[in-house]
Amino acid sequence: MTTINLLPWRETLREERKQEFFVSLGVVVAIAAVMLFLVDRYFNSEVNGQQRVNDYLSEQITVLDAEIVEIRDLQAQRTALTERMAVIQDLQGTRPIIVRLFDELVKTLPTGVYYNTVSRNDNRIQMSGIAESNNKVSELMRALEASDWFANASLQQINAQEDGDADGTYLFQLELTVTAPVLEVEE
Repeated sequence: MTTINLLPWRETLREERKQEFFVSLGVVVAIAAVMLFLVDRYFNSEVNGQQRVNDYLSEQITVLDAEIVEIRDLQAQRTALTERMAVIQDLQGTRPIIVRLFDELVKTLPTGVYYNTVSRNDNRIQMSGIAESNNKVSELMRALEASDWFANASLQQINAQEDGDADGTYLFQLELTVTAPVLEVEE
């Protein structure tokens, strides 16, 4: 019988398969590396794009914050202007009343009584002055109570002024409330 030696042929086939395996392995590794590189590039571009969007949003938020501050400043200015306008309108509305108050103060002032200071705080008037006698101060208080413009006159203090005269004068302080008279409407 003849013998055929198949060992070199098997060895050569094994070497060819081994070489094909390594080539296939190299191709797969190369394709995987290219795919990995492409995926990495894609995700990096996505991250960079998102970072640009975030930067843009941050800039816009900063701009809007500045505008909000400006709006608050404008609202504060508007409120201040509204308050000033209200004060001016109030002063315009009460301007004739102040003239009437001074007129009433003069009308109710009896002879022998002089005002040193008159100050008004809201609807309260505080005044101090000099009178020739206690009776003159009483007469002043009665006249103030009888006026339509004043109420609740209260004497805070009265002192005899010691200046050596036999006819002494009296220093007084009194406080009263301003009440505007109700105007009657004719029909």
